[in-house]
Amino acid sequence: MADSPEAIKKAQKLYLFIGLCLFAGTVATVLVAVVPAFDRGAHGFDTFDLVLGLAIACTKVALVMYFFMHLGHEKGWVYGLFATGIVGAIALAVLLALAGGDPIKYEDFGTGGNPAAIEVENPS
Repeated sequence: MADSPEAIKKAQKLYLFIGLCLFAGTVATVLVAVVPAFDRGAHGFDTFDLVLGLAIACTKVALVMYFFMHLGHEKGWVYGLFATGIVGAIALAVLLALAGGDPIKYEDFGTGGNPAAIEVENPS
């Protein structure tokens, strides 16, 4: 913690710099999403835009966590707990991706198991 006026001014400069970095990240995200000149890959929203937007967002989250939430000065168990959450999120994302290629199809999906709720075409 800052005890002297010099240390307080140094901390103010650091927080101002981090705030400007967060603002620049927000501007970069908007530019990538809106301005066609910054659109890479296929025209419109595509996988590259998604990955780039998430990379910018993750960088901003890391800055907020490290500096404003003061996680840069925590003990090792906090990082282990954080890593456990990241591994869990990745595992759920992998399961979600694998579910899209599942060969088993449930035809009554969305009907609550009631086959009568399925609309049948009238052959007349």
